[in-house]
Amino acid sequence: MRLFRPGLLILFAAVLTTAACGRGGSERAPEAGDRAVAEVQGKTIWASDVKREAVAQGLVGEGEPLDVSSDLFRRVLDEVIDQKLLAREAERRGLDNSPLAQRRLEATQERILGDMLVETQVNKTINDRAVEAIYREQLQLAETTEEIRTRLILSRTRPEAEAVLGVLAQGAAFEAVAAQSSIDDATKFSGGDLGYRTLDVLPQTYADAIRDQPAGSTVGPFQTEGGWAVLRIEDRRKEAPPTLDQARPQIVRYLTYEGVRQLLTELRGRAKVEVHLPEAAPVAAPAPVAKAPAKAQ
Repeated sequence: MRLFRPGLLILFAAVLTTAACGRGGSERAPEAGDRAVAEVQGKTIWASDVKREAVAQGLVGEGEPLDVSSDLFRRVLDEVIDQKLLAREAERRGLDNSPLAQRRLEATQERILGDMLVETQVNKTINDRAVEAIYREQLQLAETTEEIRTRLILSRTRPEAEAVLGVLAQGAAFEAVAAQSSIDDATKFSGGDLGYRTLDVLPQTYADAIRDQPAGSTVGPFQTEGGWAVLRIEDRRKEAPPTLDQARPQIVRYLTYEGVRQLLTELRGRAKVEVHLPEAAPVAAPAPVAKAPAKAQ
């Protein structure tokens, strides 16, 4: 298991503010440090309601602050007020009593309860000690990768490339020769600088030419798709692993994913679940590629 790479997926439903527009009932108590920011027909809207809606829309992250004096807060507050007004009018018309509304309200309630369970489970399992343990484990598994900084002079022909080598042998600066002679417009004006790259992202001909060469050496000329190349190896360094702070978000996503996966595995293991659908048809194997008939001898 290696985490120092992209691809870990974790997506869970956000808590819907519309569910707070319930069918009457007692006003809920504000959260610790919460404050009332509006009132709609006797129903209070709290700052946490607005923050929750902003998170649900992906406008802010779960742990990010949202200043009540910001334009974003005011915009989301207006949306929450509009939603409250729509919900009150729907109740006045009796739409909340329809079977369709009841099913939707039940589904929304289930999503919210599920989110609360996930949050509770995650808060129990994710802490600094767990994050640091995963980080130490990943440091032991991580492979140290070498990065190589190179410069390039690209010529149209081999004789031109050999002439470049002659000029360099006389003491000319590689950067100056690249700016004057290289036909690679992408790098010539930066002295041929290709930056730090690992061998696996360089063109294969470049990687083969510099693989075992020390820093300070000049290699070439050798032929490439674009012309004849001369490379100078400026530096070789080991790629540093991410720091704990850099790796923390990815580790937290992984621990969240694992915590929810284990919880769902446990719940499915002790619950009776029946799916009333036909079994999925097996995926058909791809048809074999037809071979050309053999020629008559």
